Amino acid sequence: MTSTFMNPTTLPADVAALRRLDSGLMERLRHEALTVPQDWVVEYGDYQNGGWHTLSLLNDSGDPRDVTIRDCPQPQPTALLERMRAVQELIAELGVRVMWARLARLDAGAFLWEHRDYGELTTTERHRLHVPLVTNSSAYLVLGGTKVHMSVGRVWRLTPTSPHGVCNRYGPSRVHLIIDCYADDAFASLNHSEAPDPGTAERLPEPEQAQLDEAVAIATGLAELGYDHAAETTLLELFYQYAMPEGRAYDLITGMYTALRRDDDARRWHAKKAVMLGHA
Repeated sequence: MTSTFMNPTTLPADVAALRRLDSGLMERLRHEALTVPQDWVVEYGDYQNGGWHTLSLLNDSGDPRDVTIRDCPQPQPTALLERMRAVQELIAELGVRVMWARLARLDAGAFLWEHRDYGELTTTERHRLHVPLVTNSSAYLVLGGTKVHMSVGRVWRLTPTSPHGVCNRYGPSRVHLIIDCYADDAFASLNHSEAPDPGTAERLPEPEQAQLDEAVAIATGLAELGYDHAAETTLLELFYQYAMPEGRAYDLITGMYTALRRDDDARRWHAKKAVMLGHA
């Protein structure tokens, strides 16, 4: 498959490629990620279309299927982490003060819709690290109108309080180790960006009004036929095609239902936008 990144650009400030990882360690990490996890959990259903699965490695309960993120200043290893020696080695090597650690699998055709994280966690500075273990060129993050492919072999930093979404258009499954950590000297030392690999970022085009109107017309036709989920997905996916203003996809869905005089659905999507983007 050819790369989906045709016009490389610089990375947005809210994402950075940090430390390079030893190739031998990467092979061990990848092997563990593909052979050890089982019984993946689908959580945060409102945030996705059903293809995003997680398992916890460090949390406050020790249960790998406990995947609802919350503040956790003294996490304990889960039974899953105890079976993954290479992951233990990497976490110890990074030395950061971990709040939560998990594996996340994004299957082919899966989307995590535009959202902000940490909205309910406001008292302490925290950061998110991504370690891609298995990926492909059609799996990318979108934030600030730029799509970013997090390549294997690096520790990446993401500021998840900025609106962002993730997709894996064609597969195979993308698997990342995700570490939420508190601000400390170890994180400050780690947070020195290296130059990203060529082609990891691309600015999305600005949408023309005619393109948005066409998408809304298609979605409206689907909704009139009773295919509400397909209609909503048609508009949510615009976030991954165009440089959209924050929350614009949600506004288009609300406007579609308003035009159809489905006021309850319009109010529901107005409220959902507030929850997804932390405006509640």
